[in-house]
Amino acid sequence: MQIEARNISFQYRENTPWILKDVSLKIEEGERVGLVGPSGYGKSTLVKILAGYLKPTKGEVLLDGKPLPKKGVSPVQLIYQHPEKAINPRWKMKKVLQESGMFRDEVMDALGIERDWLERYPRELSGGELQRFCVARSLFEGTHFLFADEMSTMLDVITQAQIWNLMLKEVEERRLGLLMVTHNAYLAEKICARTIRLEEINTREE
Repeated sequence: MQIEARNISFQYRENTPWILKDVSLKIEEGERVGLVGPSGYGKSTLVKILAGYLKPTKGEVLLDGKPLPKKGVSPVQLIYQHPEKAINPRWKMKKVLQESGMFRDEVMDALGIERDWLERYPRELSGGELQRFCVARSLFEGTHFLFADEMSTMLDVITQAQIWNLMLKEVEERRLGLLMVTHNAYLAEKICARTIRLEEINTREE
């Protein structure tokens, strides 16, 4: 399976500056790719377009040559930097996982998810605890691509290591495609087999 962005351009409104201009890239299933760029250069915008959360102004995103599915649970999962933005505050954490059908004990154990957290609301958990749920939810059996947008930036070092160790294990065992979005080129080169610098493929004018 392959996901491809073809000549993606994006602006929030007509007659405003382009955030992205003629960006093209491909990610194969089983490939680990780092997307590196300075803050404010459109990394998060691009990954939201690739995951189907934003519609490009021009261009298209194709999954095996077809548009991304509009219904059902997507095979492309995006993990945000700020987990509170991705979780319904009215749901208990048990329902958050039920939505994706992801209740693998080995995943929850590897992420350090306590079972009593399942009966809590998002406001009753820390940011690090919420991010563990977001990662677990993204690893349901229908996932083929994982997009991690500065996923571990706000976490302590121990939690970062736990999450990345599990992610890389799942990526390798299940041959998932991984797109790591970061401003940290050293980390991207350490984790990923290939690194893309957004400023080199984004032709927008400053």
